[in-house]
Amino acid sequence: MNKQLALLVLLLLLNSCGIFKSYEKHPKREFRGVWIATVVNIDWPKNGNDTAEKQKADYLKILDFYEKENYNAVIVQVRAAGDAFYESDYAPYSRFLTGEEGTAPKWNTNVLEWMINEAHIRGMEFHAWLNPYRATFDENFEVLAETHDYCTHPEWVVHYGKKNYYNPGLPEVRNHFSNIIAELVSNYDIDAIHFDDYFYPYKITGEVFNDSLAFETYAQKDQSIDDWRRSNIDSLVKQSHETIKSIKPWVQFGISPFGVWKNNSTDPKGSDTKAGQTTYEDLYADPLLWMKKGWIDYLAPQVYWSMELPVASHRKIVDWWSKNNYNTNLYVGNGPYKIRNNSDKAWDDIKEIPKQLKLARKTSQIQGNIMFSAKSLMNNNDDVVDYIHKKYYQKPALSPVSWLSNNHTSRTPKLLSTYKTESELVLKFNDLKELRFALFYASGIRVKKSYDIRKLQAKTYVDHTTKTVRIPLNQLRKKYNAISFIDVYGKETTPIIFNLKQVNK
Repeated sequence: MNKQLALLVLLLLLNSCGIFKSYEKHPKREFRGVWIATVVNIDWPKNGNDTAEKQKADYLKILDFYEKENYNAVIVQVRAAGDAFYESDYAPYSRFLTGEEGTAPKWNTNVLEWMINEAHIRGMEFHAWLNPYRATFDENFEVLAETHDYCTHPEWVVHYGKKNYYNPGLPEVRNHFSNIIAELVSNYDIDAIHFDDYFYPYKITGEVFNDSLAFETYAQKDQSIDDWRRSNIDSLVKQSHETIKSIKPWVQFGISPFGVWKNNSTDPKGSDTKAGQTTYEDLYADPLLWMKKGWIDYLAPQVYWSMELPVASHRKIVDWWSKNNYNTNLYVGNGPYKIRNNSDKAWDDIKEIPKQLKLARKTSQIQGNIMFSAKSLMNNNDDVVDYIHKKYYQKPALSPVSWLSNNHTSRTPKLLSTYKTESELVLKFNDLKELRFALFYASGIRVKKSYDIRKLQAKTYVDHTTKTVRIPLNQLRKKYNAISFIDVYGKETTPIIFNLKQVNK
């Protein structure tokens, strides 16, 4: 074997092991998410006093926009500050939803159930975003409901700056939060529980986070307060993971920490950055440990800086995370809210976010991106949206397979019958349990294990009640088509081929 051939074989072997990821214009799998922030009505609802009809219409406007742009997941904030966007035994209804905290919404349906279903019927995953420790957004305490934890359990709360926070050092606070997670996972068909970067609060000069009593009570002998605080966050993450998996093992647990773990000026293992605060040292969060322990299913660091910003280069930080990733899917949190709205003039460039998407796609350990926040690409940035669509998101993509699926085998259901109406093809199956989405491909007559994403004709949510899948005839080829399914872990079943001309009305 000559040297050139040997080198080619070696490169192919390395690529098959995932060490290299070739640049794909249309990757079959890529996480494309967007954060929908509800705190102080950032993205949705526009106003808590809006009618149910307007709130529904505004939410659907967001979903329809991102469906058109081929996104496949929404990360919706359902707990913003000790409140809830759903009926809960552990928190009052949010004033950001109803106008008055604790007052039930005047909807004719279950709000969260409706929101999840509308995302699913558009082929999108729904990740329920929770803020674990923010108890109040400001010092306007008279707006709080009598059932808010600030009123019922003031001993849980620490005042810091102009906000109130749950004390992470109290076991009863962690248990309370586990109950909140259990309620959500048990009652709703969510795809993931999602935490943001607010663990211990970002430090304020001259302010003291008064948790000294909890430290004296619960810290181990000779444990520093910094290590104790990190252990509290570790316990929260571990307990949350165990709660989720004990109820629905397929529901993912994702966290989006602040983008810089440590600067290399304080730790040689840190990134080549000069961030004023860091995840590990200031927020007391250690994502590297959570990954190593297998407590999270995906990590999405918030890398909200431009590609070459000297103090915190997006390029350098993405490279650092890609080299410090273990046993989890890794996505990049991007900040399009800065487009034409930041002192860093790099954000005036139409190509800033596209360059970041290109970097993520070329980096082997990264499986996708999440945009903050929904309104940033919907308002006055049509040129950026069009550029992204044309260069990167022209075709749909399936979400990455969860690493949880390693011990799970996807199965192909048995097709029992097919028939056509004037406008739809209806397929009935024996069992669609644990199957979430149906995929329809343009097909030849040979069964393949999977199909190219460019041949995807439609993606639709599975009706578990009737065990049927319905698809408009105008989305199918006149003759051969294939259907496969995505299960709750993200795995795709072997496609089934059918001839539309042989389907009777």
